[in-house]
Amino acid sequence: MSNAEIDQMTVKNVDLKRFMGDWYVLAGRFTFLEKQVHNAVESYAWNEAKQRIDIGFTYNKGSFDGKVKSIPQTGWIENKTTNSHWKVSPFWPIKVDYLIIALAEDYSWTAIGVPNQKYLWIMAKSPQNAETVIVKALEVLKQNNYRTDEIVIVPHQTR
Repeated sequence: MSNAEIDQMTVKNVDLKRFMGDWYVLAGRFTFLEKQVHNAVESYAWNEAKQRIDIGFTYNKGSFDGKVKSIPQTGWIENKTTNSHWKVSPFWPIKVDYLIIALAEDYSWTAIGVPNQKYLWIMAKSPQNAETVIVKALEVLKQNNYRTDEIVIVPHQTR
């Protein structure tokens, strides 16, 4: 798939400053590294010196009281015009396409996908009202012809 075809799948513009910070992973189709997660949070921080995004993924393994796991990653902006197509490396030398395919106008929720639609992450700035956010995100994804089957819900313990 060409970059032009990939960029047709993404949102038109992402304000990186607004996008940075913590995102609660509410639901999706996940990789083998993301099985049995609870309290999953993806954190983004712009690294000005290295012109990249430092990414942290933390979660409790297996239950709310499970061992806290952390997976650091690195991201680079692939399309600097829209900021919605990134390359993310979970470990060297792997770099995968990371597409911001839906984003609420107020940046309260987002959906991240990949070109072949195998994976999907629905995230929000808060774990509150997760069911409502997931339903809204899935509606937008369906309208944009992105697969919405086989969705797994991530349990969050609200404090």
